[in-house]
Amino acid sequence: MHKILPKQTASMHTRDGIRLDADIYRPDAEGEFPVLLMRQPYGRAIASTVVYAHPIWYAAHGYIVVIQDVRGRGTSEGEFQLFTHEIPDGEDTVNWAAKLPGSNGKVGMYGFSYQGMTQLYAAAAKPPALKTICPAMIGYDLYTDWAYEGGAFCLQTNLAWAIQLATETAHLRKDKTAYEALFAASRNLPVTNPEILQQLAPESFYHQWLAYSHPDTYWEKLSPKNHLQNVDLPMFHIGGWFDTYLRGTWHLYQHIVAHSTQPQHLIIGPWAHLPWGRQVGEVDFGVNAVSPVDKMQVRWFDQFLKGIDTGLIEEDPVCLFEMGSNIWHSYPTIPKSNQKSYFLSTTGLANIREDSGTLSPNPQAQIPNSFDVLVHDPWRPVPALGGHAALPAGIFERSSLDCRADILTYTSAPLTENCHLLGNVAVEIFCSADQPSYDLCAVLSEVHPDGCVYNLTQGYVHCPPGSEDAPTKIQLQPICARIAQGNALRLSLSAACFPAYAMNSGSGTVRSSGELMNAQVITITVNCGDDFLSQVLLPLRVN
Repeated sequence: MHKILPKQTASMHTRDGIRLDADIYRPDAEGEFPVLLMRQPYGRAIASTVVYAHPIWYAAHGYIVVIQDVRGRGTSEGEFQLFTHEIPDGEDTVNWAAKLPGSNGKVGMYGFSYQGMTQLYAAAAKPPALKTICPAMIGYDLYTDWAYEGGAFCLQTNLAWAIQLATETAHLRKDKTAYEALFAASRNLPVTNPEILQQLAPESFYHQWLAYSHPDTYWEKLSPKNHLQNVDLPMFHIGGWFDTYLRGTWHLYQHIVAHSTQPQHLIIGPWAHLPWGRQVGEVDFGVNAVSPVDKMQVRWFDQFLKGIDTGLIEEDPVCLFEMGSNIWHSYPTIPKSNQKSYFLSTTGLANIREDSGTLSPNPQAQIPNSFDVLVHDPWRPVPALGGHAALPAGIFERSSLDCRADILTYTSAPLTENCHLLGNVAVEIFCSADQPSYDLCAVLSEVHPDGCVYNLTQGYVHCPPGSEDAPTKIQLQPICARIAQGNALRLSLSAACFPAYAMNSGSGTVRSSGELMNAQVITITVNCGDDFLSQVLLPLRVN
């Protein structure tokens, strides 16, 4: 470990003359060192230390660490426009960092969330000095992986992020009134005060994202997916089973590894977007769940920036934490799974009695012509609890929530042996509604013998007017979990998960705050049996 010189602040200018400021941490030692670069919008002093070790720690391992405020944030000049300038600014910054005094000319990037996105945008420009990146918790396709899920607007996370950025803007402008109002709003999401929503105008992405509610050229221009087709760098991909952007990490890894000639490693822990620790919601996953990412990144950078043989190339590149056993498993690639169906059956009272709705691997166990009726009242929508889309995220005991009459529950018999799930869970539901549009939320949970119910993964779909395809398909968050022998599986269905997702008015209009005007009661009929094989599709791990 090296001693560290006092932090320096340095500036560079982009190709269009905008000054960008950065903090630089250097080893107190002779020689040349690789550069680790993080570009972020939250004030460079934070340096993503909510999940990573401080830059001093990385500098002590023999790196020049550069933490830069992106355009229009912190003390950097220019106007902040979400993701708009990150390709050219990222390229200019990499070129500048590679030429810093004491640099050996090789640059690696790290960071999560927005800091993960700036890596992808910089990589899209293919600057020669950028040798490797470590993108964590990113959106590959911004529409499907970040802003919307199943066509539904991810209200709570998008609004919380917009308010966070707007609050920082008010702080930079020394606007005390706006800062205090936005800070208070951030602690009381969702917000219904139109004046607060107007304060988001400087962070106009929120209003734009609401307006662009369908995948189109707006999203294509912004999405890293459309800029990375010819990029081939060693990448260390980092995700969390309860991260709201896991879909992006999952899709990026699968797409890149399919054509890359360079090493691609993936790690997914039992983490929410932050922090990355052993406690996720109400469940303690043990000491094994504590983040190994900092140590792994140093090994990664030693391999690709210093040319040190760390043994990484010989190791299995996929490292997944199995919840339940609380053990890390390594694989040469994301394992294929055997799909197993559990079919829904009901006596018609799955919203009233927990013994009415059942899940069975035998389709013959279904009751002929059976159905359940679900009524969504916008005055009291089903509340979000944990999962990947709510704040806070993670696993929570939800038996009291499942008792609500606007939630249908279907429970299997206790398992006769351990069940290992790995991959994508899907739900197919034959249903109809009395309004032109409706939403469906599906939650897969583990039911313990004492009656406690813990969510494992969930998904959400917005069914707009005219969507009459049968069945309605809901893609749940990828999962890696062991369901213990003696426990049971449960599917919970509802027509809302508020405020994680914006409420559907019944006409298909997004309810972007909590307003109830024009929102309709929606009655949904879920059919089972005969020609209506409503089912849960489980990915069983192949040993």
